[in-house]
Amino acid sequence: MQRKRYYYLIKLQYLGFRYHGWQKQPDVNTVERMLTRTLNYVLGDVKFKVLASGRTDAKVSVNQTYIELFVDEVELDLETFFPVFNLNLPQDIRALDIVNTTADFNIIQHPKEKEYCYLFAHGGKSHPFSAPLLMTNPLPLDIIMMKKAAKLFEGTHDFKHYTYKPNPETNTTSTINECELISNTTYKANFFPEKTYMLRVVGSGFKRHQIRLMMGALLELGEGKVDLYFIEQSLQAKEGFGITRIAPASGLILQRVEFSI
Repeated sequence: MQRKRYYYLIKLQYLGFRYHGWQKQPDVNTVERMLTRTLNYVLGDVKFKVLASGRTDAKVSVNQTYIELFVDEVELDLETFFPVFNLNLPQDIRALDIVNTTADFNIIQHPKEKEYCYLFAHGGKSHPFSAPLLMTNPLPLDIIMMKKAAKLFEGTHDFKHYTYKPNPETNTTSTINECELISNTTYKANFFPEKTYMLRVVGSGFKRHQIRLMMGALLELGEGKVDLYFIEQSLQAKEGFGITRIAPASGLILQRVEFSI
């Protein structure tokens, strides 16, 4: 006899600095590992599994994303379950909401839009407390030129040079709906530098390390090591335009995930 299964969508946020990414791995601490440990404690002997809308790398933080929770046999009382679940999560992981969903919903394949941001400052050295969220480039940067280059990433391009170690069968062509480099007014702290910046990128999906490679290219441009022509040509997948600089993961934040329902 087939088991009855119940489906739930949980909105989640976390600080990624002490985690080795989302996906459970042996011998290291990950967000999925802490989440499943908490669910095991709260649900007891109830069988369950979780799926994320996407994986994050080590030290990448998330302001808002989703996971799908599958529970066998037992229908959860959400008003009781949710506060207990949240209370038992670590301090750097917070559940924002939970709703019922159905077997027809596929959290991985369902059309979605993702917004990422990358926080940075330049010149000098920032307060150590900034490290979990903000990258500080030691050299001064040409912010005006970087703003011009950021707009070049918008539209449909072959992001072969912005995909980390793609396989021969990897489709590296994708569309970026919005890309802009702006002053950071979203995340503030009294230990942040006086002036900070944000690379904001919106699209339906991204390749491995894509945004960190894009940020790396912009840093190279800002330092005067490459020019705008280099950025333009790199988006045509021409040989000789390899991007090797990957910006540190701790400046990257998954700002939001929105599903098309």
